[in-house]
Amino acid sequence: MIHADVRTSILITLLLVLMAQALFNPLGLSIILALMLLGLFFGFKKSAATLSKIWTFGFTILALGVIYFHYHSFIGVEAGVAVLSTFLFAKALETKNKRDTIILLNFALFVSASSFLYSQSIWMAIMVLLCLFSCLIGLYRLQSSEFKDAQNQSSALKTDAKHVAKFLLLALPFFVLLFVFFPRLPPLWHIPIPEQKGVTGLSDTMSPGDIAQLSQSSSLAFRILGNLDKFPAREQLYWRAMVLDQYDGKTWTSSVINQQLSVKNNLAQTSTRSFDYQYLAADNRVLWIMGLEQSVPVEPNYQLKQDGSIIPMREMVRNQPIALRWLGVQKIAGQTTSQANMLEKINTAYPISLDRKSRQLASDLFAQSAQQPTEYVRNVLHWYQQNNFVYSLTPGVLGGNRIDEFLFQSRQGFCEHYASSFAMLMRYVGIPARVVVGYQGGQLAPDQQSWEVRQLDAHAWTEVQLNGQWQRIDPTAMVAPQRIDVGMQDYIDSDRSILGNQQQKWKYRQFTLIKNVRIWSDYLGYQWQSKVVGYDAEKQSSWLAKLGLKSVYASVIVLLISVLLLVALYFIWLYVRSRYAVSAYVRAIQQFSQKLPLDLRQQAAETFYAWMNRLAQQVEIEQRLLFQQTAEYYQIQQFSALNTDQDVQQFKKMLKTCAYALKNSKKPLS
Repeated sequence: MIHADVRTSILITLLLVLMAQALFNPLGLSIILALMLLGLFFGFKKSAATLSKIWTFGFTILALGVIYFHYHSFIGVEAGVAVLSTFLFAKALETKNKRDTIILLNFALFVSASSFLYSQSIWMAIMVLLCLFSCLIGLYRLQSSEFKDAQNQSSALKTDAKHVAKFLLLALPFFVLLFVFFPRLPPLWHIPIPEQKGVTGLSDTMSPGDIAQLSQSSSLAFRILGNLDKFPAREQLYWRAMVLDQYDGKTWTSSVINQQLSVKNNLAQTSTRSFDYQYLAADNRVLWIMGLEQSVPVEPNYQLKQDGSIIPMREMVRNQPIALRWLGVQKIAGQTTSQANMLEKINTAYPISLDRKSRQLASDLFAQSAQQPTEYVRNVLHWYQQNNFVYSLTPGVLGGNRIDEFLFQSRQGFCEHYASSFAMLMRYVGIPARVVVGYQGGQLAPDQQSWEVRQLDAHAWTEVQLNGQWQRIDPTAMVAPQRIDVGMQDYIDSDRSILGNQQQKWKYRQFTLIKNVRIWSDYLGYQWQSKVVGYDAEKQSSWLAKLGLKSVYASVIVLLISVLLLVALYFIWLYVRSRYAVSAYVRAIQQFSQKLPLDLRQQAAETFYAWMNRLAQQVEIEQRLLFQQTAEYYQIQQFSALNTDQDVQQFKKMLKTCAYALKNSKKPLS
């Protein structure tokens, strides 16, 4: 029968495993595992050994069915971890004896560690460490429960937790040394990346309302590291993700030609204004690297595409800062003649059967501009300003002729409405135009050392080809300049009307306490990613070089010496602790006893008073009173609440006198 203390540890461990994987497992699987945990809880409560085999088998088959239905396989990171979790809970339902419990808790250690395949965030690390702590408490209780008397459950848990925490604290310095100095080796095999599910942020398509939904979320999108003093002005902080240049009347998508590699021989060119910075995504599953316009990748593992977007050559397991270089005013290499002709055809195309009123407006304004593209751009922007357009997160639903309905009926929308309509007004008169999606703005991190960009900073703008070069035109800045100048969050705080019916929801999200917790939580996650998860071979070599360690052999030697010194410190600490764990009187008695012959030393079961009487028999009669006085003095001090250093020194002097009497006794020592 499993001890009650061990049952509690099993339940807590399984609950922590379920919580750690709840956001990644299919909902049906999480419900089944929760039912299995409830069954185990009530089984323990009724002192039943286990659930019936039929229930255990049924839950297991049902869970495996959900896994296969969701993933269409039992192989892979997500499916494999889900199967392991299912078997862990099934094993818990059939656990009967001590051997089963040992297997279960060790299996739980493995399953909890496998959660890192889902995420390597600080919150996942905390959950895994709590699972480790709970498993060790269970294993400790399993060994000690047979020797403990019955006691209160909560007090027993506190006592066991203190013991296990002490063991972990003693082992912590060794883990730190191994983490810092042990050579960082490349992975011995490749772990496939989980499927791109549940990724928050921009997608590779855009329809009206998509970015408006993102802008109601204050979660972190990415972080920028580098010398912030070199950054352009805030209104110029356009973080480019990708170009969308194909429009079917409802949705914008990116053409295949945009995904071709850019000419690489110009990437090394720099200007006086160029500088390097680093991009760190909040979610490493997002494929697009958000960089300032006219940025190129510094690392060879990332590619620059024709549209200026940057993507990795292969999906990355760990979330690490990515080095980028901003080229300033310099232009990235353009396309070949054939590519330019093809892009011009794509970037001037539009659905012929839709939005007739908008096409007529474009024709009229273009004629008023004497068919001069630059003058036409100014007139269109002026037209937006003069016709009372409203910036809103809740513009309503548009019908089939979306451009017409937006420009002539609703006249309220978000950045994607303005970027989309402006691009089409350009195309209607033969001027190449396209939509760019990404983020705009951001804010300083709490430490003032990095730049945070959140989902609410998601933005769309337009690029127009004028005089053979693509130029950024942001019509949103004409309708709502505060959005660009002060940022989305400050703009919403100053004008809640743009939220429409979402005002109460935003007010709750921006509650001061929740806002501060979110900001510091993101900052803590950044420190974890950069200092722990991102501690790779390059960072290790750089840090060790600062210590003067130039080779792997030197770092290994330092590691071995540090471990030996740490072991020596532990032994010294144990010696000092054992020495000072007893009173000064006991230490004085031990020193006095060690100087005597073996037969005169204090025996294990001998009291101090009896020992003094035995020693008194070894000296002359006139000296025996000294031993009796020493024994009585010790007894008085043992029960005295006011022991001073003078009392201890007096006792030591009396023992020293006794030792002198024994040494100079004329009687032969026995």
